[in-house]
Amino acid sequence: MGRTLLTSADAPHPDITLRSDVTVELVKSSASDSDVLFAARVSTLGEQSLAELQKDPERSRGLINYLMRDRHGSPFEHNSMTFLISAPIFVFREFMRHRVGWSYNEESGRYRELEPVFYVPDTSRKLVQEGRPGKYTFVEGTPAQYDTVHRVLDESYQQAYAAYQKLLAEGVAREVARSALPVGLFSSMYATCNARSLMHFLGLRTQHELAKVPSFPQREIEMVGEKMEAEWAKLMPLTYAAFNANGRVAP
Repeated sequence: MGRTLLTSADAPHPDITLRSDVTVELVKSSASDSDVLFAARVSTLGEQSLAELQKDPERSRGLINYLMRDRHGSPFEHNSMTFLISAPIFVFREFMRHRVGWSYNEESGRYRELEPVFYVPDTSRKLVQEGRPGKYTFVEGTPAQYDTVHRVLDESYQQAYAAYQKLLAEGVAREVARSALPVGLFSSMYATCNARSLMHFLGLRTQHELAKVPSFPQREIEMVGEKMEAEWAKLMPLTYAAFNANGRVAP
């Protein structure tokens, strides 16, 4: 996904920025496949479970796959990943429906003046919904529809941010003035999770050919999920492989 920037030649408000991407940065982690292994083996080896970590790697791979397949989930909780995410507010409102195993802190419009950065879909984002709720698909829009979406959102965002600035200039508190802003505004947050909670998120918020259970996420939250998944796959390759091999169902 690309980033689109308005310039003074494009619009009367050059301080308005339009973006079609999201960003995800792994800022801190304590997560490896060994975290799963020692947690699982303590049930049979007690304090000696740590000594098993350097032994037969194929045995370790088999254990992780067994835990995933038979849905013994707690060993996948002994790790942590913290992501810094920049995305539209409507993505975060969906994101925070995931509560178990997650911690969130988001920037606040009560305490800072919000930047004029807003979301517009680019042409890779399917625009048109066909079918009834629960049984629908999305298809590409026409060039005219993409042009209309870009133009209408641009105009709406400019008017909304101008209203926000007017309220602030009149001395209205930030927490009141922010009511003028739409959910297409970009925000940022830290999100901390463990591998088990992330797998549950990915099972619901991404589409994948290996998934046993179909999912129909909104594309913008799926974009965030894909970036988080790529970071996690590097940290815990055995766990990630087992997740895919067993239908992308969280244990």
